[in-house]
Amino acid sequence: MYWQFSFQRAWSLASFELIRLFFTKRGALALAAFVTVWSLILYYPVSSAAAMVSSETFKDMAMQLFGSLGLSELLTWQAPELAIYWLVAAYSFPLFSLYAASDQTCADRTRGTLRFISLRASRTEILLGRFFGQVMILFLLMLFTLLAVVVMAVYRDSGVFVDTGIKGLALLKELVIAVLPFIALMSFFNSFIRSSRLALIACLLFFGLAPVFIAVIESQLSIFSVLNYALPGIQLSDVINRQGSGVANYLIPLGQTFCYLLAGDLIMRRSSL
Repeated sequence: MYWQFSFQRAWSLASFELIRLFFTKRGALALAAFVTVWSLILYYPVSSAAAMVSSETFKDMAMQLFGSLGLSELLTWQAPELAIYWLVAAYSFPLFSLYAASDQTCADRTRGTLRFISLRASRTEILLGRFFGQVMILFLLMLFTLLAVVVMAVYRDSGVFVDTGIKGLALLKELVIAVLPFIALMSFFNSFIRSSRLALIACLLFFGLAPVFIAVIESQLSIFSVLNYALPGIQLSDVINRQGSGVANYLIPLGQTFCYLLAGDLIMRRSSL
């Protein structure tokens, strides 16, 4: 019946994810926990970044450590708060997105409401609607934390407003692209798993066993090294050090996102709800 894709129906499903976060008790508790954790991050490591960087002893130690990791460019930023935020956010948001997106359709599948939704929207619309809903949620959370860091930096030194604003927009773009394949991976698991807990376990097994499996077969035939590009976050090390601004750092996560969503759509079309 619903062989055509409707952006309006997909948008309705995506916007409902925002409603579940901001206007339900469970969403409010999750939001409160997120705010608490990031308040601690902003209050301790981020707010003290300027004082630490101004110390010559710390600067020498950081230059040696960051230089060995390819992160020395971060020490040259006018707003050290933004540099510390970037290091924390680039690793934490992809991991957080796995938890946040672990229940895209699992609860509805268990309660039987997914069948009711499928009467009014195609399965592709359900999959993409829930996916983009999670993307919007992560985008808003990243935007709020980034704005808080910019305010902290400008409050310390108003002269860094323009530079911090430009860098902040660039970092927001990088973070959004970085979390896309992680959310898409959870969309894939949600296409056939009925429990968000099991989806998280499947994701843990995937990240734990897939690299081992790839390493084993890669030792036999080096051509299979291309399978590493199926792992979300493989480009993060290049993105974090701000040295890898090539097209590959965008094509890899976008390609992973497309493939996981395509696989999830194919499975969801053929699975029982």
